[in-house]
Amino acid sequence: MLLFHRLRNWRKNTISAPILKAFKKVLPPMSSTEKEAIEAGTVWWDAELFSGNPDWQKLMTYPVPALTRQEQAFLDNEVEQACSLVNDWQVTTQDMDLPEAAWQYIRENKFLGMIIPPQYGGLGFSAFAHSEVITRLSTRNSALAVSVMVPNSLGPAELLVHYGTPEQKDYYLPRLASGQEIPAFALTSPWAGSDAAAIPDSGIVCKGVWNGEEVLGMRVSWDKRYITLAPVCTLLGLAFRLYDPDGLLGNQKDIGITCALVPRDHPGVEIGRRHFPLNAMFMNGPTRGKDVFMPLDFIIGGPEMAGQGWRMLMECLAAGRSISLPSSNVGMSQLTVRTVGAYSRIRKQFNLQIGRFEGIEEVLARMGANTYASNAVRIMTAGAVDLGEKPSVVSSIAKYHVTERARSVVNDGMDIIGGKGICLGPSNFMGRAYQQIPIGITVEGANILTRSLIIFGQGAIRCHPYILKEMQAAQEADPTTSLDNFDRLLWQHIGFSTRNGLRTLASGLFGARVFTIQHHAAPETMKYYRQITRLSSALAFMADLTMLSLGGSLKRREKISARLGDVLAQLYIASATLRQYENNGRQQDELPLVHKAVQQCLFDAQSALLQTCRNFPKRGIGLLLRLFSFPWGASFSPPSDALDSAICEQLMQPSATRDRLTVNCHIPKDIDDPVHAIEQALLYAIKAEPIEAKIRQDEKNGIFKNHPRANDRDIAQLAFEMNRISTEEYELLATRNRLRDTVIHVDDFPPDLRNPAAFMNIRNTRQGDRT
Repeated sequence: MLLFHRLRNWRKNTISAPILKAFKKVLPPMSSTEKEAIEAGTVWWDAELFSGNPDWQKLMTYPVPALTRQEQAFLDNEVEQACSLVNDWQVTTQDMDLPEAAWQYIRENKFLGMIIPPQYGGLGFSAFAHSEVITRLSTRNSALAVSVMVPNSLGPAELLVHYGTPEQKDYYLPRLASGQEIPAFALTSPWAGSDAAAIPDSGIVCKGVWNGEEVLGMRVSWDKRYITLAPVCTLLGLAFRLYDPDGLLGNQKDIGITCALVPRDHPGVEIGRRHFPLNAMFMNGPTRGKDVFMPLDFIIGGPEMAGQGWRMLMECLAAGRSISLPSSNVGMSQLTVRTVGAYSRIRKQFNLQIGRFEGIEEVLARMGANTYASNAVRIMTAGAVDLGEKPSVVSSIAKYHVTERARSVVNDGMDIIGGKGICLGPSNFMGRAYQQIPIGITVEGANILTRSLIIFGQGAIRCHPYILKEMQAAQEADPTTSLDNFDRLLWQHIGFSTRNGLRTLASGLFGARVFTIQHHAAPETMKYYRQITRLSSALAFMADLTMLSLGGSLKRREKISARLGDVLAQLYIASATLRQYENNGRQQDELPLVHKAVQQCLFDAQSALLQTCRNFPKRGIGLLLRLFSFPWGASFSPPSDALDSAICEQLMQPSATRDRLTVNCHIPKDIDDPVHAIEQALLYAIKAEPIEAKIRQDEKNGIFKNHPRANDRDIAQLAFEMNRISTEEYELLATRNRLRDTVIHVDDFPPDLRNPAAFMNIRNTRQGDRT
């Protein structure tokens, strides 16, 4: 024991102490807001993936997200009713807002208070239920979804629930739940968008008059923009940096970012006009104030929470961003896949359904796989929030990759429907989604920044089992304690890296079969668990060598950071996809979607790792990383073309697979609605196919040969007249033709569109005039 103690002291003073000294020198400078952002929230499955040896049994034992009876009833009734109150074309061309009936309905039925606990009059829904509601609403109208999403996401209600004083909760939460108050939260300024911590908006602690008495308060000035619901809000959440130059609260002059609640009618509050974000009619606009005095009681959580605003925002953003944008973009993807899949069966070119062409098949299958994976990420991430997690890294992964996949899905859908998609009108079911895709890409952390700075930049520190602890040890004020802690962590870290390096090399040489998976996975997907483990080990090993060799300069190597973040994200998406397959009961008809989604994730993760090796600043280390990770070259290929036809077959007909994949879609009952028309046309298109096949066979057999009307576009009339098909068959074909023409034709308008009324003077060339 004495010898061991001496050896440990020798190791600590001879090896660890010089490394600690060097570590302190290369440790990148970190502002207080960066430190708060890194330490905010929690880590979850992302930490397992960063460990190099994820515990699959842990993932599969997490509870499966499920709705309560009350939540399911709300989704089936109130949410469906809210969707039926909104006509997207009317909203985007005439009203420029939700109809008053819809606003009244969502307020009276507590849509704005889904996350507020029942004791304050809210619905107290789970994060999963919140996600389900937003996903469904997003398949109907973006303004409807956003108007419900924002009050239940990052905003006054969430901040009050977690940090409000009892008095603030008792007063504001019932009013927010009932819709008496409409909330908005003002964070972004013209000079600080993605760099929100640099907001120039400020408040000065001072004395002033409030309700006829002199009180201690703040004089706040702000200039904000892009604030959703600001034009209609009654209660404004406000983020600003608070200063105390006169020491009225203590010795700290720069108190830090602070969040306050300010009534709209408070003297000095200015709500500007509205922005116009890509024809999405949710309310959004600027707000300003100059030297507005407000008491310290306006601070969320009271005066003791002054300066705690950034941590509050980061933790709430982690939860809100896990739900809002993933849900709304999954809704958009589901609607696109459902409608475009049906359109591909209804629409013909060269006398063949367009979905039968391999070019369309490739694109439609990609849409299906992206939607399956995105929905899996949405459900798993919302489930993490319900477990009490505030998953800062996972929420960034979900935000970036679900919105990017939605962009791919919508772009692919537009490519398939072609001219139908580019002509706006009430019969266009894709145009507005295509217009508005960039909104999700931009808000709540622009995607470029999220990918290049946040996912790995935050994930490498938070998810790594030792890096953050080593940083904290290095910053310890007491030198002895600092060295003791650092020495212990350093050697644990060395063992961790060595094990991952050996695992990476072994799996590179002999394949993923070297890994034993404890989870009783389905035989048809077992290989994927091993392959994800292999790439997880390579990521952990590569991340360690990257941080060791680049040190603080890694903060400026955004391309390296982005690619390593891509690996972590692809492994998370693949994990979610496998878990979704298990949670759905291993439905065999879903396997083509699962195979395509997971295989694409593995290929993309491999590509990111290889690109990191090829572009590594220190070529020798880059070569070493490649030799360890892929000694025989690339191991993973893109998904096989053979999967595409199986996927498309399910998407182009009514099927259990199609229904599960697009389960959140609102299907209107209005016969004039384009989505309703597509659903009906699909049914009749399939019923008509055997009849058409019979007519084509007659045509091949020469039954109609030399007949003067044999070249008619609708040869069905001739077949009916010649008694080749029955009256019932002919009527079915006529109904199919009418529905088909309704689906594929586009709207037209008077030449002069300067008068807004022109947009309601619509004519569809197959349906006659519609006003």
